Amino acid sequence: MNDYEKEQSCIFQVTQREPFLTGTGVIVAVLDSGIDYFLPEFLDEKGQTRILAIWDQTAVPDTTKGLLPPPGYQEGVLYTREQINEALSLGREEGLKKVPVFDSSGHGTAVAGVAVGTTAGVAIKAQLLVVKLGNPDRNSFPRTTQLMRGIQYSVNVGVEQNKPVVVNISFGNTYGDHQGNSLLERFIDNVSEIGRTAIIIGSGNEGTSNGHTAGVVRTGKRTVELAVGNYETGLSIQLWTYYQDVFNLVIYSPGGEQMPLQIARLKQAHTERATLEQTQLLCYLGKPLPYNVQQEIFIDMIPTGSYLTQGIWRLELEPVSVVTGEYRFYLPSYAARTTGTGFFLPTPDMTITIPSTARRAVTVGAYNTTLGSYADFSGRGYVYRYSDGRTDTAGGQQIVADVKPDIVAPGVNITVPVPYGGYEQVSGTSFATPFVAGSAALMMEWGIVQGNDLFLYGEKVKAYLQRGAKPLRAQNEYPNVQLGWGALCLRDSLPV
Repeated sequence: MNDYEKEQSCIFQVTQREPFLTGTGVIVAVLDSGIDYFLPEFLDEKGQTRILAIWDQTAVPDTTKGLLPPPGYQEGVLYTREQINEALSLGREEGLKKVPVFDSSGHGTAVAGVAVGTTAGVAIKAQLLVVKLGNPDRNSFPRTTQLMRGIQYSVNVGVEQNKPVVVNISFGNTYGDHQGNSLLERFIDNVSEIGRTAIIIGSGNEGTSNGHTAGVVRTGKRTVELAVGNYETGLSIQLWTYYQDVFNLVIYSPGGEQMPLQIARLKQAHTERATLEQTQLLCYLGKPLPYNVQQEIFIDMIPTGSYLTQGIWRLELEPVSVVTGEYRFYLPSYAARTTGTGFFLPTPDMTITIPSTARRAVTVGAYNTTLGSYADFSGRGYVYRYSDGRTDTAGGQQIVADVKPDIVAPGVNITVPVPYGGYEQVSGTSFATPFVAGSAALMMEWGIVQGNDLFLYGEKVKAYLQRGAKPLRAQNEYPNVQLGWGALCLRDSLPV
């Protein structure tokens, strides 16, 4: 299962030969949609579960039945390894009454299978910690607090058991300035410093979704055209600018009706309303926040009937007093929009999803192992270079300051287990991410568990992965916005 992908990622070279790594002694936490814990992928050679615990945040606690959340938390129910093994002994029908954890989408089961599955996975003997995240909102993204608690819980388990922990997050959304400034991104940066932790996050599948456009306007006016497709039941638009840049914005409906927003005169954050044709606009005009210097304009489009006004909407930016003149528009993720909705002139760069924009996370994009090339759906990032003229002493190139994604891994036609048995092939950065999470577990086994490098966690894991990354065809300059430092090569990431 996934043997070709493992070979291309230089994983077999350290699992089938010296040092014969398996992930033993390392915890891999999968924060996702749950798991089918009955599958053989998650059992050891004795038929016992390899799952340390499952925290189902969607379950309702019941103190009379002893169904409680983890100590210190108030939502969901924690099922221990002992309870899971008891459920396994009862068989699926009766066992699910004992531990009623389901994975209706199959996403979490697939991700866990790639990371630690006995046949399909990378770290085949790592312990698995499962957090079934709480019910998502309309954009299929769990509430920030639920995700934060899941991360904190996973890290704390590692501290309590004195084991290294790899946290796998295979989802994201498009809401935010994409520069690592939100509370969630900053939380991930901070919690990554607790214990011996590596947090691995997928870059998302927004690269070719037409959901982002950006540019610079210093004089005149700039019109951004947005196509709203048929049967669109709602849509939101984010505009992010530097607060030092002052713009005004006019929104035009397909029929020519308009709503001017006098952002230049903004004294305090507030909301303005208007109805253009069959669409109500709620426009939040924001100010900088205590943790973010960016200014946000958020436009919520709500149909007065069943659907939004279909056609070409225009967003006209007029610079009043600008320093950089930079602007960035974002739409919800492609899964939350109809096929015909998107920007006419999209910008594929800076389409990595949040929270993979967290600076201390290992951000993972996807590539096609068969073609040896970047997967076009994979979220693209940025390569910031110093702009003050500094150069290195060797080649005279500008110095790299910040890069996302960090690395890419196999993400096209990946074989994954599905609930109730069997396998299927899927594509997406969701499934590239566990290749790197499993590889990080192998690295931490070699370094921490086997005593070769007791400090092999956090940013050091990222640095080793980046150094060992291999180039792909048709890409000459690294790092770059598509592949970061290159493709996963675990053998070359170990300093042996």
